[in-house]
Amino acid sequence: MNILRRLSLSLLASAALLACNLGHAADIETRTIKFPSASNKGHPQVMGVEKFAELVAAKTGGKITVKPFPGGTLGPDLQTVSAMQGGTVEMTVMNASLLAGNVKEMAIFDFPFLFSNAKEADAVADGPVGRKLLDKLQERGLVGLAYWDLGFRHIHTVKKPITKADDFNGMKMRVIPTPIYTEFMKAMGASPVPMPFTETYSALEQGAIDGMTNPLLNILDGKYNEVSKHLTLTNHMYTPQAVIVSKKFWDKLSPVEQKILRDAAQETALYQRKVAREEAAKVLAELKKRGMNVHELPAAEVTKLRDRSKPVLDKFTRELGEPLVKEVYAAIEKVRAGQ
Repeated sequence: MNILRRLSLSLLASAALLACNLGHAADIETRTIKFPSASNKGHPQVMGVEKFAELVAAKTGGKITVKPFPGGTLGPDLQTVSAMQGGTVEMTVMNASLLAGNVKEMAIFDFPFLFSNAKEADAVADGPVGRKLLDKLQERGLVGLAYWDLGFRHIHTVKKPITKADDFNGMKMRVIPTPIYTEFMKAMGASPVPMPFTETYSALEQGAIDGMTNPLLNILDGKYNEVSKHLTLTNHMYTPQAVIVSKKFWDKLSPVEQKILRDAAQETALYQRKVAREEAAKVLAELKKRGMNVHELPAAEVTKLRDRSKPVLDKFTRELGEPLVKEVYAAIEKVRAGQ
């Protein structure tokens, strides 16, 4: 009798699971998602897109196809955002601070010398602050899913090396087109030149700019070592990548489909961050091998840069609101205290 009862319960459980899966399958339509990114194939950013595509295909039984468009082939990041708001592009991944034009608080990620290491950055991005910022994007026609990694930014220049704080004086430096980045470079003594990432190689090659900042991954991926002779390790800003979806597209999805995309983006974050950080550790040696002159600033010169950036921090703390900035610093301090 017990055997029959167990068999009956097992059959009922199997039937319930089958019904659940069939129900979920009915909530998943055949779709294609265009997912552009600025980096080239082989870059950890693009590897993240490819991993995301694999997970989505597995979770939907192949019904949802994610099609990567690497190398900026669908246009610069901010042009892609406009296309997403219009509903013609479904997804992208980009520097989170570039979204400050849509949600001003995203500019917190451009605060110079905010994070000392990736652990601190992850604590903010994965915590209440990071979630709050992603949620605000919905008001501007975008849905934030997760944060991926691009690493800390450094300076590379064509002719004149940056070996001390005063070397910035008069240099034409490309900046990410965000207010804090522009103000930061002015405070350093440089002339900021806002410019889409996709135009920077030729600008360096033609002398329109003297240098720019980049994470190590981008320097090698974009072959900037071919047009920049010098690299100065500054770690002056961290660059989290926001994975975002067009709200017009999102609203067409069933709750099951939405959960699949959100889960896949967050699962990919663990993979992508690991790959990005492992690759960044290898890149420096490769850049040296390829002939870049690598400079490290003395501690006293780094202190000068930090001091010059303080008015920028004060100005944007007022603009973004002290409560937000205090919340970010509290999360960082918790990591530093080992909590």
